[in-house]
Amino acid sequence: MDVAGLFLAGAGAGLLAGGTTCAATQIGLLTGAVGGAAGAGSGPAGTRPVRQVSVFLASKLVSHAALGALLGLAGGAVQPGPRVRGALLAAAAAALALFALDLLGFRPVRRLLGRGREHSPEAGEGEDACHPPQRGRSRRPAVLGAATVLVPCGLTLSAELLAVTSRSALGGAVVMGAFVLGTAPLFGLIGVTVGRTMALLRGRLTALLAVALLAASGWTLLSGLRLGGWLPSGGGATAAADSARFVPTDAAGTQVVTVWALDQGYRPALLTARARVHTVLVLRTRHTSGHMRVFTIPSRDKDVYLPATGETRVDLGAPAPGRMPFMCASGHFPGAITFR
Repeated sequence: MDVAGLFLAGAGAGLLAGGTTCAATQIGLLTGAVGGAAGAGSGPAGTRPVRQVSVFLASKLVSHAALGALLGLAGGAVQPGPRVRGALLAAAAAALALFALDLLGFRPVRRLLGRGREHSPEAGEGEDACHPPQRGRSRRPAVLGAATVLVPCGLTLSAELLAVTSRSALGGAVVMGAFVLGTAPLFGLIGVTVGRTMALLRGRLTALLAVALLAASGWTLLSGLRLGGWLPSGGGATAAADSARFVPTDAAGTQVVTVWALDQGYRPALLTARARVHTVLVLRTRHTSGHMRVFTIPSRDKDVYLPATGETRVDLGAPAPGRMPFMCASGHFPGAITFR
């Protein structure tokens, strides 16, 4: 695929679907970037969120283009596995919780984030763009925008795979940069809306936003723990009919486990198979998109990239008795095969 094709593929994915999935994953970082703009600093109140969001998106664009160039040069060797992504999601959950406590005015967190001087009377008088507090407010969205590269959504992973297959620094940078440009309209709209709403309501919406961020933090932490394989492998009923239908044995004695990866989750999500028998996992897709196109097995630290429509076979060897959890790239849709 030439550079123009890579640009169109990246921008199309970002514009048509990437904005929503990335916004759900990175909303805490975006809120933290615009949170300090409400009611602080100089200049017209309406322009401050726009400036903060612009810095955030510019920094995000640079960091993703740099990652794309690296992926194009080095290929899959530099892609983080499920456990690394799980740890990054757990760190993102902690960041979301910090931003929520910051919005609620929790003083230790505000001091940790350097908010105390920003809202002090001394900082509010006679301050202009040349003073250090203003530079600090510009630095904050820049750092948070760059940090989004550490918290990829499922479609970002698909764009990263496309960058790998480009096999060139230019191609990788183009596809990742185009992906960010495609998501920019929705990110800009969300960021400016949140920033202006916080400035206008002067904290009346802050408590609701903080509660929403805490809920997102818990959800993100759960997904990270799933991806890292750090959640206990609990029970869960498996239907005998599903196991009989989706776990046949072929003429060669190989056990074939079939799982459909669809946009709404896995069908079936829970299966029972025989242990210590040569097993092949067959993953089928039908117009599948987003994070469901990356099938993750945390216990093997393995990602399997799936086509939008088609069939992918994974040799599991002869698994020992136990439970093998699996999930999508973001950890949102789980499933498991129990070997007995």
